[in-house]
Amino acid sequence: MASSLTKDSVRPATPGSGKTFFGHPRGLATLFMTEMWERFSYYGMKALLPLYLVAPGGLHLSAATATAIYSVYLSLVYLLALPGGWFADRVLGPRRTVAVAGAVIMLGHLTLALPSAGTFYAGLGLVAVGSGLLKANISTMVGHLYEGPDDPRRDGGFTVFYIGINLGAFAAPLVIGTVGENVNWHLGFALAALGMALGLAQFLLGSRHLSAHSDVVPTPMSAAEKTATLRKAGLWAAVAAVFYTVVVVSGHYTLNWLLVPITIAGLVIPVMVIGRIKRDKDLDRAEQSKMSAYIWFFVAAAVFWMIYDQGGSTVSLFADSSADNTVLGWEFPVSWYQSVNPVMIMALAPVFAWAWLALARRGKEPSTAVKFAMGLVLIGASFFLFLAPLAIADGGHKAAAMWLVAIYFVQTVGELTLSPVGLSVTTKMAPAKYASQMMGVWFLAVTAGDATTGLLSIAGVDLNRTGIVALQAVLALIAGAAVWMYRKRVRELMGDVH
Repeated sequence: MASSLTKDSVRPATPGSGKTFFGHPRGLATLFMTEMWERFSYYGMKALLPLYLVAPGGLHLSAATATAIYSVYLSLVYLLALPGGWFADRVLGPRRTVAVAGAVIMLGHLTLALPSAGTFYAGLGLVAVGSGLLKANISTMVGHLYEGPDDPRRDGGFTVFYIGINLGAFAAPLVIGTVGENVNWHLGFALAALGMALGLAQFLLGSRHLSAHSDVVPTPMSAAEKTATLRKAGLWAAVAAVFYTVVVVSGHYTLNWLLVPITIAGLVIPVMVIGRIKRDKDLDRAEQSKMSAYIWFFVAAAVFWMIYDQGGSTVSLFADSSADNTVLGWEFPVSWYQSVNPVMIMALAPVFAWAWLALARRGKEPSTAVKFAMGLVLIGASFFLFLAPLAIADGGHKAAAMWLVAIYFVQTVGELTLSPVGLSVTTKMAPAKYASQMMGVWFLAVTAGDATTGLLSIAGVDLNRTGIVALQAVLALIAGAAVWMYRKRVRELMGDVH
């Protein structure tokens, strides 16, 4: 194992290998392409999902129900990232877990491609499970390619990897969205399956270039632990099966019997996980203080993602029903709006990275709390901007496409002030005992935000109403103002973290 990290390594493209990918270990190309194709499949399906749910040729559901399903699905993907990391750490190791995840995602997309409403939710569940398994582990394998955290190529490697994510996300709506909307919904889902199949094939063929560390199970379960875990999982599965069988047979089953428990779990589990870490008596005083500060960032992020992720549901459904989706007289598919964010990320991320460094050299870089406050204000501003096309539609006219592009632009700028900063501060403030789990905790902020949106939709709240949009915008501004007002206190709680 150790030899794979030396300059004499015979494994191609592990650290020290002669063959490189833009100056990085050859294994980065494998992970870059795998993630690009996985994101292609995921974002393509995600762009189609709310539109398919409301379309007469799809499931023809109400906008509220479609938003609830979409939000619950997103919350589930991020919720499952936590057990996904655990599964790799205790059972299969990162490389084999990602291979299994790719197969599950592909199977899920193939199930969605079947022209049957009965199999639709099973396919959605499979994609969520596979995405949770993959999301938690492929970034870990990128880190394994480098000689520790001080390897000067490390940050650049993650930057290249991030480009792969956004390339896949940019292309997906243009290809899968166009086919799904203009040709056949299920053919669009089939293209998503093809994308994942290409990613999985790339991963299996190129896995020989990965670090040997990616094959290791860090803390393998004993035989007794495996038996106990399987017994508990089987028991809970049996309870759920019996419960839902009774509900269905009695004639009481509706979609809410599935959505409500998942939504509540999406709200309760993040609170339980944060609470468990905060109450851990093994944490020293400094770690406890940092966790108190982290709660501020966690709540702020949940508010941010609650609004941000409606770009794929609330805003997209508005575009489908009330926007003039044309450029110079040429009509484009509604799903294409979902390509706006990734192309703006690729354009603006280097600008932000340069700006933060330039400000840091002058001693004027905003603190983490200030950056979070900026993100919240911007996400609130995006929904205040949303009020304009809503007013136009209320007047009986179609809103211009550029209104929606402007909304996505403001949200992207907000994302760049909060999301990368949140990832960074999570790694810096993580207690030593929970160092490997805290990234999963950060993803739970997305879960909490999307679960809140799902709960509102299940309750019948019309998220496209002017008053509700304005209320969410005000909530974001209040949250941003609170973080700003208490920034010095948060800074004190962060201790030696800057």
